[in-house]
Amino acid sequence: MTVLGIVRKELLLYFTSFLFYALTAIFLALCGFLFYTNLDFYVRFGGMNLVRGLWQYQLFDMRERFLVLVPLLTMRLFAEERRLGTLELLWTYPLRDAEIIAGKFLACLLVVTIMLASTLVYPAVLSRLHPVDPGPLVAGYLGLWLLAAAFVACGLFLSALTDSQLIAGAATYGVLLFFWMLTWNEAAVSDGALRVLRPFSLFDRFAVFAQGGIDTRDVSYLVLFTATFLAATFFALDSRRWRGLRS
Repeated sequence: MTVLGIVRKELLLYFTSFLFYALTAIFLALCGFLFYTNLDFYVRFGGMNLVRGLWQYQLFDMRERFLVLVPLLTMRLFAEERRLGTLELLWTYPLRDAEIIAGKFLACLLVVTIMLASTLVYPAVLSRLHPVDPGPLVAGYLGLWLLAAAFVACGLFLSALTDSQLIAGAATYGVLLFFWMLTWNEAAVSDGALRVLRPFSLFDRFAVFAQGGIDTRDVSYLVLFTATFLAATFFALDSRRWRGLRS
């Protein structure tokens, strides 16, 4: 079995799961409803400033849906393997821990990418009625994809720490919510503390993308955040495996 074998195995589990189709349907239904309401609001009250109006807040809304959705997609990745005892079976294959992690990460990210790509139907429909500048959309979707990758990496790490899907999902949501709340109430912290906290806020890092821009510092942070949690997953998996072998 190779990394691609892990990817195929995980995709098969996703695409044969009722939960995946239920989550996808709910996600697309909510995004479609939000697109309709955002479009109606900005046509009525905000003109047709699609970059700083419609698309900005549509992307913010989609970001919040991912905050809830991704923990439900990642919670089973390692937790279910531990509960069923199949993780030990994976270790009998000529696979390194890094390859197992890469396969599971890529499979989940591919699923999220498919769901994200499905929302491109909204600008496609609107482009038939009003000109749509693709540049800001490319920036916004790139930022949302990088943010989703960071979410998946965080969920993968926390799933590797437990054999309970419920604990893994709740912990992932809690950690991601923490990175949102770092700068949520700016009036509650001093300016000095705000300057320290803001660079670590996932959601502040997304703001430039949502406005149609790309800042290499934000790209670097999201990539580093993802890599850090993938590395942490490797150490968590490796340490638990050796503890299991010694016992």
